[in-house]
Amino acid sequence: MLDIGPNCKVELHFALRLADTGELVDSTFEKKPANLVIGDGNLPEAFEAVIFGMKAGEKKVERIAPKDGFGQHNPSNVQKISRDQFDPSVELSEGLVVSFQDKAKSELPGVVSAIEEQMVTVDFNHPLAGRDLEFEVEILSVVPAEMH
Repeated sequence: MLDIGPNCKVELHFALRLADTGELVDSTFEKKPANLVIGDGNLPEAFEAVIFGMKAGEKKVERIAPKDGFGQHNPSNVQKISRDQFDPSVELSEGLVVSFQDKAKSELPGVVSAIEEQMVTVDFNHPLAGRDLEFEVEILSVVPAEMH
């Protein structure tokens, strides 16, 4: 039976929870399993490290620290933006996800965290930044990846 390692195609179920509250962030257990190739960039390195060496049929739950998950919360990613930079037809509310383009024209999503008369505070940190996560995984199959 093949161990998970480089150039393996893996079919798995996973659940991601907030470690402090147990709140479910994402899960495939009630849906179709996830398929990925180790090293293809679909799974962050820390999550790949958890499943390395596992075999089909194995299960594991592991804690992922913020530095290995989605990074620490960075205060410099929280910005105040003039209210006139927003489309007037958009009803601003706290928790609203807005999208901007950075200098490279890449899409940059942010979450409105405060609204004042002239300024809007937008947090561009990943919503899971600074959070300890619990990663539960069940390996369904491991096969060699087809080389292209």
